Amino acid sequence: MYSNDLLSNLPENLDYPPMDEPLRQMYFIRELKKVFDRKEQELGRKLSFAVVTFGCQMNAHDSEKLEGILATAGLEASDEETADIVIYNTCTVRENANMKLYGHLGQLKAKKKNNPEMVIGLCGCMMQQPEIVTTIREKFRFVDVVFGTFNIFMLAELLYRHYTGEKQVIEVLKDPVGNPENSLPERRKFSFKSGVNIMYGCNNFCTFCIVPHVRGRERSRIPEDIIDEVKRLAVDGVTEVMLLGQNVNSYGVNFMEESNIIKNNPEYSFPDLLADVCKVDGIKRVRFMTSHPKDLSDRLIEVIRDNPKVCRQIHLPVQSGSSRLLKIMNRRYTKEHYLGLIDKIRKEIPDVSISTDIMVGFPGETEEDFAETMDLVDKVGFDQVFTFVYSIRSGTPAAKMEQVPEEITKERFDRLLKLVNVKAKEKVGRFKNQTVEVLVEDVDSHDSEMVTGRMNNNTTVHFKGCKELVGQYVMVKLSEEKGFYYIGEMVGQ
Repeated sequence: MYSNDLLSNLPENLDYPPMDEPLRQMYFIRELKKVFDRKEQELGRKLSFAVVTFGCQMNAHDSEKLEGILATAGLEASDEETADIVIYNTCTVRENANMKLYGHLGQLKAKKKNNPEMVIGLCGCMMQQPEIVTTIREKFRFVDVVFGTFNIFMLAELLYRHYTGEKQVIEVLKDPVGNPENSLPERRKFSFKSGVNIMYGCNNFCTFCIVPHVRGRERSRIPEDIIDEVKRLAVDGVTEVMLLGQNVNSYGVNFMEESNIIKNNPEYSFPDLLADVCKVDGIKRVRFMTSHPKDLSDRLIEVIRDNPKVCRQIHLPVQSGSSRLLKIMNRRYTKEHYLGLIDKIRKEIPDVSISTDIMVGFPGETEEDFAETMDLVDKVGFDQVFTFVYSIRSGTPAAKMEQVPEEITKERFDRLLKLVNVKAKEKVGRFKNQTVEVLVEDVDSHDSEMVTGRMNNNTTVHFKGCKELVGQYVMVKLSEEKGFYYIGEMVGQ
């Protein structure tokens, strides 16, 4: 699931790195392949790689590009236990993600002693923080390559520098340099569905969030690039795409061309892009992630309502039900605004499933604030809620605020989880005994005679079937409701 012919477009007599960035990176993929070929001859075996992803859908999509680069350079996919090259694509949204990475590195240090060919690389959001890079440089000297979110596309070049003599390669760009990754190969997890980045960065600066500091300010890919990518994916057999951005509703704020020229077009926004993507032949389902409540427009609701290709699923993070806390968080909407938005969405799209993120223990949260959150959950009745405890991120305003005691946060979190489970069970269960279309994604991990798929609204369904169904759309009767998923029976052939 990556392009093998990319290197064939590179002139054979090109014996120096060109200035054109996409061409430059293909040059280094070719040169890295030569290095790998020599090493494999010396060792008498194939070299392998593993890319381990922490964090969000955008990180997962970045990892597909990293895997595409390594696969095009001739390596085989493996796991971190046996791979010769291990890349950790990191997340820094919560502190435990940092601790998790350090734990993995501790385990790899011993393995590297037994395998001198092992190369360890770190990239992603954590690496955009100078203090983290300093820690890696001083305390984890066995790490070979370090790069950030803005130079994912440089993996081949950085590895080539390491293999040709540079002991520890650290290259973390502070700003984006156009869209060179648009021309890079990908190794997709699924042949029939794919993420598509439509924008990068975030302008919201919520007081608890580190994302704008590590992924930069918002910049949007031009519509033509996005549509062309979706068309290529459709030709390659993809039938479902997910449009990705930290805040897709503000798409179009800054359009970024390959030359890194920024231009604005206030007449073209996310609803326009969504409608245009739906026009691509071969695409049956279009999802998007993530929406910000302050920017979700009436026109977007209308586009979803009027276009059956757009999945009946909206992820709309609320974070808190307290208008007082929402103001401190710099979310720029109130509880009342959010509830009104939910009512509007459900009026226009009655079959929609709504999911959200809710944070417990934000600095200064009182019992009254938490009661407002519980009230909102009760009123909305979300299909799915991703709950998490506030985590201090240094460099954000919330880190300097008065923190809620851990035992109080835990008790509130447990109360919220109980309510969430009750309400979600009620909401998801409304489809019982209906016959719905399901995209089969995989053989069930617990029963090889079962397959797993997703409804249009993203609800998981398990039913009896074979591996030949993977990637197909089939009709399934939802016979048993299990709280957050269904057991079903395939209808017809």
